[in-house]
Amino acid sequence: MKNRILNRFLKYVSFDTQSNEQSISVPSTGSQLVFAKYLAKELQDIGLKKVEISKHGILTAHLPANTAKKIARLGFISHLDTAPGMSGKNVNPQVVNNYDGKDIVLNEDKNIRLSVNSFPELKKYIHQTIICTDGTTLLGADDKAGVAEIVSVLEYLVTHQDIEHGDICIAFTPDEEIGRGADNFNVETFGADYAYTVDGGGIGDLEYENFNAAAVDVYIQGRDIHPGAAKGIMINSQLIAMQLQANLPEKERPELTEAYEGFFLLTNMEGTIDKTHLQYIIRDHDREKFEAKKQKIRSIVHQINQEYGQELVICHIRDQYYNMKEKIEPVSFLIDVACEAMKNAGVQPNIAPIRGGTDGARLSFMGLPCPNLFTGGHNFHGREEFVVLESMEKSCQTILNIIQLFAQRQIVAEKKNS
Repeated sequence: MKNRILNRFLKYVSFDTQSNEQSISVPSTGSQLVFAKYLAKELQDIGLKKVEISKHGILTAHLPANTAKKIARLGFISHLDTAPGMSGKNVNPQVVNNYDGKDIVLNEDKNIRLSVNSFPELKKYIHQTIICTDGTTLLGADDKAGVAEIVSVLEYLVTHQDIEHGDICIAFTPDEEIGRGADNFNVETFGADYAYTVDGGGIGDLEYENFNAAAVDVYIQGRDIHPGAAKGIMINSQLIAMQLQANLPEKERPELTEAYEGFFLLTNMEGTIDKTHLQYIIRDHDREKFEAKKQKIRSIVHQINQEYGQELVICHIRDQYYNMKEKIEPVSFLIDVACEAMKNAGVQPNIAPIRGGTDGARLSFMGLPCPNLFTGGHNFHGREEFVVLESMEKSCQTILNIIQLFAQRQIVAEKKNS
């Protein structure tokens, strides 16, 4: 299976599928549909049923059960797009066989390398096969590794009819990287009782906790006037923006937090004396702390407006997704099964919170409990991204083992969360 996974993945990363958060189209980029159509044909050729691309660019397919046993319908989900922050065009992957534990030169001309000092996890993969970039683009392992793993498992099941399984539903969504992956997902027509996203990181990662997330837009109205006549009249909106930022907790920034610690992140700032627009994201695993962070920004805005005696600052806060833990804990057997499936594949489970979100977070709140499985990738969203081929193979074995455990134990659907 290893060679088929490798060849499939290398083909998939040749598609440029960056999403675009500034776009109002669905999907946000047409290139994602190009990839979806390629995958649809591949799935049809493999022998899957009900292969469809929705008008919103969601690709779904179905592998019917090969047993009369009553077994819960399982779903596996990955996403088509890559992160918009760095180019995914003309990806030139490098395959490093029998990795020797030293720095990997990505681009000699530009002196870009995967440094063991910066990324000590490389040492875990000595004598394994590492797929990385040439230092000029994303690799696209997030989440084409997950797509390749799911397709490889389905192909294996079709060609090994002796492996008993229930109904398997798969979905590949667009625009996950810009938070829209589940916007048009129809849980009812998808048909799964339970699902796993295959969108995690290094080998063994298993996640069912994620951030509560909100997006914040702050609009500041100043007053511009000739600086020579500005006394008592000019209001510099950029200075008010600096005042707002200075009043946020100094240590609650991404670069100073880890594990369950939340943060405020200023993602964009554009301004003049007359007008300034700030964009933040707020993240916290704890719901009460999350709500307190939102209130903190509101309080700072109110304080500034009180100080100036007029409403110069307007704040809009939009919740994006919530911690799926509360939806997974009632069906914790999904975690137990995944842990056993990993151990059966010779993988030690590593349960840790996601310092981010996945389609699975929103889908869990839409009635489809959806923990997240590892793909074998590291350093997502940057030029140092890499994936380990042997970890991808273990991911496939884990997915296959989950399917078999559901069949062996005749796990049936419980009442769905809502």
